[in-house]
Amino acid sequence: MSEFVSGADCTVDEGATVGYGEFDEPTRVGDGATIRAGSIVYGDVTIGDELTTGHDVLIREGTTMGDDVLVGTKTVIDGQTTIGSHVSLQTNVYIPTETTIGDNVFIGPSAALTNDEYPIRTDTGLEGPTIEDGASVGANATLLPGVTVGENAFVAAGAVVTEDVPPDTLAVGTPATVQTLPKPLEGANQIA
Repeated sequence: MSEFVSGADCTVDEGATVGYGEFDEPTRVGDGATIRAGSIVYGDVTIGDELTTGHDVLIREGTTMGDDVLVGTKTVIDGQTTIGSHVSLQTNVYIPTETTIGDNVFIGPSAALTNDEYPIRTDTGLEGPTIEDGASVGANATLLPGVTVGENAFVAAGAVVTEDVPPDTLAVGTPATVQTLPKPLEGANQIA
């Protein structure tokens, strides 16, 4: 088991594992974290203040998170990933390695991000999506490897994003097409 270093007022439920595996770097969790039963946080993970997990969350090595991050029940963060502050990852979200998520980002239930353009068929390396500050991704959306969702953009529920989504636009459909962002969706997320 790796070392686990936590700040003040942290709650780790019985049945949660923090610092899983053998790594050179300990797991570091800031103040006020709540890690619920069934969750596993590997070693070599750095998390800011006010992390909240649901149950049965997996956070793999090499993950770095800012402050005030919600990781919903059964969400998987497969490591080597950077997540900003004031981020809400809802239930059953999949975040692959080599993904970057900015600040004030919302990712809806069962959204799937991918990082392997041609799974098993070729060895082209892994490149996860980039989700810039203030963007939202709706439930059951799929983001293909290497796409960027621009600042304050909105990906509709069920969309399949195969190309970059420019800032302040709406991506809708399968494959997603980009449209003007409707007035009610304009502006940045206020997750903090």
